[in-house]
Amino acid sequence: MGRSLRSLTAYSRPFTVPNTRKATTGCPFSKRQRSQIAPTASLNEEIFANAKPYSEVPGPKPIPLLGNTWRMVPIIGQFDISEFAKVTKLFLERYGRIVRLGGLIGRPDLLFVYDADEIERLYRREGPTPFRPSMPCLVKYKSEVRKDFFGELPGVVGVHGEQWRKFRSKVQRPILQPQTVKKYVTPIELVTEDFIKYMEKARDENCDLPHEFDNHIHRWSLECIGRVALDVRLGCLSPQAGSNSEPQRIIDAAKYALRNVAVLELKAPYWRYFPTPLWTKYVNNMNFFVELCSRYINEALERLKTKKVTSENDLSLLERVLQSEGDPKIATIMALDLILVGIDTISMAVCSILYQAATRLEQQDKMADEIRRVLPDPSKPLSYSDLDKLHYTKAFVREVFRMYSTVIGNGRTLQEDDVICGYHIPKGVQVVFPTIVTGNMEQFVSNPDEFRPERWLESNGRLHSFASLPYGFGARICLGRRFADLEIQVLLAKLIKMGKVEGKRRVGRRKKSWLRNIREWTNIVSVETLFRLAQDRKKFAELTANLQ
Repeated sequence: MGRSLRSLTAYSRPFTVPNTRKATTGCPFSKRQRSQIAPTASLNEEIFANAKPYSEVPGPKPIPLLGNTWRMVPIIGQFDISEFAKVTKLFLERYGRIVRLGGLIGRPDLLFVYDADEIERLYRREGPTPFRPSMPCLVKYKSEVRKDFFGELPGVVGVHGEQWRKFRSKVQRPILQPQTVKKYVTPIELVTEDFIKYMEKARDENCDLPHEFDNHIHRWSLECIGRVALDVRLGCLSPQAGSNSEPQRIIDAAKYALRNVAVLELKAPYWRYFPTPLWTKYVNNMNFFVELCSRYINEALERLKTKKVTSENDLSLLERVLQSEGDPKIATIMALDLILVGIDTISMAVCSILYQAATRLEQQDKMADEIRRVLPDPSKPLSYSDLDKLHYTKAFVREVFRMYSTVIGNGRTLQEDDVICGYHIPKGVQVVFPTIVTGNMEQFVSNPDEFRPERWLESNGRLHSFASLPYGFGARICLGRRFADLEIQVLLAKLIKMGKVEGKRRVGRRKKSWLRNIREWTNIVSVETLFRLAQDRKKFAELTANLQ
């Protein structure tokens, strides 16, 4: 999934945000700007003339020398980077619909915009090469540390401008075509069936899964992505895949690379000036990814040389890229980007979805009824058309993404001066769209605290289309979104059809684990029983036997 500012601490409890305005749902000037496809020069002059200066944008005030970076430092700081989703909510409550976080060492100001109307306007007016403020540490790695490998082909993650456009144009067509995705329904289904068998062996005598359940989900996710991006089964679900196995090393490297982005960028940006231990480990992890992808791509290239091909339909996604571009490096970088941003993002999204299914049995029953109605024959393989009929199941996923997103949001770096929420914002400012908050605001969503998947199937009610954007929008929309949706839908279809996902509650202690992303603050759900199936062990074994 395309990388944006990522939440390391999204919550299982929805954000309750203050009503920061009255009847209107637009900023001053925003309606006037949207009403003109191409505003006249005089209108632009009037808008800028009436705008407040950038210096008046509310936000935490920087102090001399230290700016605002000190606020991210442990013990003395006010903001916990590991809970940045909570920080974004705090900004709205404290400062309002637009917040400036300036004075950050080594980086431009961050401007948080809590207005879906303005988010829509900014998205719709961007050109063919929008700049997204994402992972400067990855930019440095690609453009400086490993320029020998990437050269003029830096990929799509952490890259901007014409270089980004050229590379994306080379891989976008095969990745986003529906017929390409359809070819992977059966491979993803086979991986998921193996995952269910794998979980059966991992459960204890009470049918509960072990505490490292999130790592099992990461293994399933990596096995799916490896099948798509590298054309191989990596063996993530093998009983022999221990803590030092290659699949586990890939998972650990991806977690480290992504979960330390906020630390590198906001908390400890000194890697920009000298190689810190954190930066050195980051570089080593990235080198491991490059070597891994290069090895598997070279193997795929050798297989393609001897493969009999009569039409494009005979080719996998990877083979299509190799054949059309003729440069294995393009396929290597495509695979690198898909794996790097896909493993952790999809895994945490699935954990959040399963948690909500386990705690919302009424909605889970509706999903089960739909899945059994559309897929009555357990022996029939899944098809793309069948998955497309799971309307309520897909709405359930969208509602989870709206209320409990594992992604803070997205953003853009302004390429020219603009007026946002009545303030004159200069070129170069990085604008953050915190949809983890806007998706829970009364101004944009009717009864936002109510978990109601049906809202996505109805035409009435208030549901701003830009309040919740898990995959982004426009030219930089997530490149792997179709595959992410496919993996999630296949897992839910196979799993919920077999039995009920349940969870037990523990009260008192806070469990520091993957559950930090989807926990409740008052009642801690036992991760050991998150994935419990409502059949006895014998019945479960009978059901999984049908998957042989």
